[in-house]
This record gives sequence, C-alpha cells and structure tokens, in this order.
Amino acid sequence: MAGRPTSKKATAKAPQAVAPKNNKRKVAAPIEASSKKVKVAAGTSKTSGKAKNGKAAAKSSKNAVEDSEDDDESWAYGAVSESESDVGELDDEFVSAEEGSDIEVGALDDDFLGDEFADSGDDVKGSGTAMFDSDDEDGKGDDDVEGEAEEDIFASDSEDSDDDDMETKSRKLDAAKKAEAEEAEAELQTNIMLENDKYVLPEDDHEILQSTDLQVVQARIQEIVRVLNNFREMREGNRSRNDYISQLLKDLCLYYGYNEYLMEKLFYIFPVSEAIEFFEANEVPRPVTIRTNTLKTRRRELAQALINRGVNLDPIGKWSKVGLQVFDSPVPIGATPEYLAGHYMLQAASSFLPVMALAPQEHERILDMASAPGGKSTYIAALLKNTGMVFANDANKDRTKSLVANIHRLGVKNAVVCNYDGREFPGVIGGFDRVLLDAPCSGTGVISKDASVKTNKSEQDFQMLSQLQKELVLSAIDSVDAGSKTGGYIVYSTCSVTVDENEDVVNYALKKRPNVKLVSTGLDFGKEGFTRYREKVFHPSISFTRRYYPHMHNMDGFYVAKFKKISNKIPKKNEDNADLDEEEEFTPITENSGRRSRGGKKNTGSESNPEEPEKIAFNADEDEELIKVSQAKLLRAQKGIKLRPKKST
Repeated sequence: MAGRPTSKKATAKAPQAVAPKNNKRKVAAPIEASSKKVKVAAGTSKTSGKAKNGKAAAKSSKNAVEDSEDDDESWAYGAVSESESDVGELDDEFVSAEEGSDIEVGALDDDFLGDEFADSGDDVKGSGTAMFDSDDEDGKGDDDVEGEAEEDIFASDSEDSDDDDMETKSRKLDAAKKAEAEEAEAELQTNIMLENDKYVLPEDDHEILQSTDLQVVQARIQEIVRVLNNFREMREGNRSRNDYISQLLKDLCLYYGYNEYLMEKLFYIFPVSEAIEFFEANEVPRPVTIRTNTLKTRRRELAQALINRGVNLDPIGKWSKVGLQVFDSPVPIGATPEYLAGHYMLQAASSFLPVMALAPQEHERILDMASAPGGKSTYIAALLKNTGMVFANDANKDRTKSLVANIHRLGVKNAVVCNYDGREFPGVIGGFDRVLLDAPCSGTGVISKDASVKTNKSEQDFQMLSQLQKELVLSAIDSVDAGSKTGGYIVYSTCSVTVDENEDVVNYALKKRPNVKLVSTGLDFGKEGFTRYREKVFHPSISFTRRYYPHMHNMDGFYVAKFKKISNKIPKKNEDNADLDEEEEFTPITENSGRRSRGGKKNTGSESNPEEPEKIAFNADEDEELIKVSQAKLLRAQKGIKLRPKKST
C-alpha cells in the first residue's frame, strides 16, 4: 500500500490541483510514488451513505490533526471514510489508475454516475465535480449538499435499474410472442399443405392392397374419405369417383368384416363421413334399458329401489316417461327381486317407439301381429290399464312360451296369446281398433347385438323378407276397422335401416291400399324417411315416417310408420286397373281373402255389393247347413247311405 502524506499543506491543496475549469481532469499518479500519495475521493461510507465535498473534507482533516497529531491514520482518512475497509478499496482504485496511466474522465453528470456505479457494484458512489462545485456555486450547507447527492444518486440508480429490468422483460415477452406466432403460422401452413395434398390411389396390383394390416387399411380409409369430401380439388388426375368408392368399399369390408353385398347396401344410405360413423357405432353395444311396468309400480319408486341395491341408472330421456337407462349394476339386472316381481321389463329403447306411435286407448281391441317375447304387448296392456283386449300373436310356437311367461310375470290380465301366421289375418279375426306390426326383418339395425348379420345376409334374403313384409302389412291394414270411434290406426316398424324393408314396403302399401294414408307418428325426434333414394321416388307423405340410427340417437337402428285407415272398402284389382303392380311375383290379399266359401259356392264380385263395406261375421244358420252337408258326405263315404232330402209341405 502507498505511503501516507505527512503535511497538512499537501492535503489542503490536493482538491484544488485536480479541479480544472472545464470540468474535465486527469487522475494523475502521486508526485512521489516512493514517499507521498495524494488521494481525491468522493462518495459515501457503508455506514452513513452520504457524499462529502472538498471543503468539508478539509475541515474534518484539520480537526483531526488538532485532536491527535500523532495519529496519522485518522488525519489522512477520517475525512473520507469512517471505516478502514473503504480506505482499502479507495486505495486499490488509485493503484489501478496509477498502473493504467492517465484516464480521461468526462463530465460526471447523473447519467454517468448511474451507469458507472450501478455496473461496478462498488460501495463508493458520487461525483468529484459535484463535491467541489456545489458549495461555491449554490452556497448550500453540508446537510443540503449531502441530501441532494443522496437523493440524486440513488433515485437515478433505482429508476434506471427498474426501467432496464422492465425493458428487458418486455423484450423477452415480445420475442416469445413473436416466436409463438411464427410457430403457429408454420403449423397452419403445414396443415393447409396436408389438406390440399392429393392422395394417390393405389393400383390394383399394388402391394399395399394386399396388406391385411388394419392400421394401413384404416389410414387408407381416412385418406379416401378426405378426398371424397372435397373431390374436385383432391382427386388424382382423371380418377373417377367410382374408383375411390370401389376401393373404399373393399377396405371397409376388410376392416369391419361385412360381406360386399351388405356393405354396399348400407353404405349408400348415408353420406360418406356418416357411413363411417354408422359402421363404428355398430361395433359398440347399445346402453342397457328397462321399461317400468306401470301396472305394478311407478318409475320413481322403481328407480329408488334399484338405487338402494347399488344400481347406477338415469331416465332414458325426456321422450319416455317409463324408461330407465342402466349404467352398471352389482347384480344381474335380470335377476333382481324387482324383476322377478314384474316391476320392469328388459327392453331396448327402440322398441318403445312403435307402441308410443300406436298410442292405444283404454277399452280398445288391439292386435300385435308379431309379439314375442312380449315387450311391446305388455307395454300396450299397461297403457290400456288392463282394459280392453290385446291379441298377442306370433308365428313361431316356441317363442310363445317366453311371451306367456312375461305376460304372467308382469301381471297382464287382458291378453290373449295365439299362434297364427300373420298373413292369415283378418281370416282368423278382424275388426281391430289398432294393429301393431313389428315385422320380421334382416336385423341391420341391431348389428351391435348380432354380428352374424354382417356376413349371413344375401340378396335372396332381402327379396324374401321384403315380400313377406308386404304381405303382412296388407293383412294388418285389412284387419283394422276404419269405423272405430277411437282407432283405425296401423303402425309398421322394423329393426332395419335398409330402404327395401322400410320405405319400399310402405310405398307399396299405399299403392295397394288407397283407403289408407300416412299420418304423423307423434314422435318428436328421429330422421325423416326417404322420399327419394337413388333411382327410386316414393310418395311424398313418406316423410311422416321416422328413422333412427345408432350413431345419431344411441339406440338400435329402427323404422316407424303410422297409417290411418279411412275406409273399409277394398278396391278391386284386375288387369285393367292401373294400380295393379304387374312386377310383383305374389298375389296380394284381395277382398275374398280370408272369407270361407259357403256350401261349396264361390263368392263372386257380382254377389257382393261394392258400395257396402265388407263385414266379417259368422252366420249360425249357414253353419248348421254346412254341418248337415258334411255329415251326409261322411255317411255316404263310410256306409254308402244316402240321405233323402226332406219334402216341402
């Protein structure tokens, strides 16, 4: 460390030697490096933090000499700092200045002080020029000078530091936002390029077509669907739409397991994207639903009883007042005490719809042509409140066993179970107020329950079923009494989504039976039936019918149509009649169908009055005559006895 100064004169003159008029000075090396050093320091100590000017420093030095002349250390440094640590730092600073030769120092204004001392981190802050000039020019005291110096220095330092920090943070945020915006723009451009990128359809002999990897097939399905949805811009060269559809059908058959005939029949019912949704929905089972038997309980009471057993359930929807949807159950839902007591029936949500459309009224006679296992028949009986009569018919004798069991379990008392072919009506009995025909069908709406439908249905099956359905719907129409005060309605329904079994059958019935018309089903949801399908054009009133799909309504595929019979008169059908459909291979039910020939005589059109409505009834006298004739034939065949006719008197 350099030696201390030894005379008062050198210390007193030191400030004036380093303060030039132009406020610029050079910090020079000491006069004698070996013996003396003159230090000019301006700043604050760590304890006080206040600036000292030159005059104050000189006075402090003289006082220190008078008090203790032997204490050189207090005389030399007491005016500048109150601690020895500051002296060491100041001395080092002058040593570095001495080694680096002359240093040009500019005017020590506020900006210079703020930047210089904020960056250096030293404890010494202040301006030598401010220290020496403030007392002479302004005439302020020591306290005023110290206060202003403290305020100016630290205010400038803190404000500039905060501004710098805020500006730095602001720049970083702006840069981050800009980078994020650029990344989003790049991603958007990438997506646009992908969407506009044309898909190259593989050739027939391409290796990719032979692949059975379902992931590859699924990716190709998605690409083809994307092209078909924007065909004009996305198609490849001169490729036709049929090329893409043909490849798509093959891939769908491979991916979902349908035969080609059924896949094509179902695919054209929907738009391309919706068709994929339909096939996906068929892979997922439908929710478990139950119907409350209002003959024994109410839905609220049933729900509470099942919830107490740990069953998780909810109402099926606003459209039904008796349905409940079961999410999970700790016990089999078909083996609870409530089920065995007949408080509810396990029934698909879609099978509620035809009964709701039929809307039976109390004290009516109603026919259910295909009733097993009894879900619809017992629902009708519940709506009738065990009044009137329900004829529960089914052509399959084995299925009537479950029908009888459910009727007894649910407490139905107004049902009659019979086993007839539905086409035999009204020959068996007629004159019903309402008839429900849930016709046998292909089951394309319940593929989620029976996956075998995907492969075991062929063109011959659809032709046979369509013919059967047409015969049944004509029988149902003929079995209804148009003169019913409360009824005269026929509801036709299937659990199929194909047009051959739905709109085509209804349109046929309208042609063959002009005495009926389609009316609203009363169901406030569902998709309208087709009035046009590919090359077929149907009656405009078919828009009253309703379609239900698994992917749209979360229930089995279903179709519901409701007829209103306006007259019991059955029009004649002959070769000259324009309404006769010559393409049909079977003979539809005519006015003589179901009527017995009395006495071996055939009823002809001349014997019946076409103006009067046909009535089906039994004549006791006519039956007695028939019995006698049959007995005479029996005696003649067995014993050769001939009965003589009675003589008239």
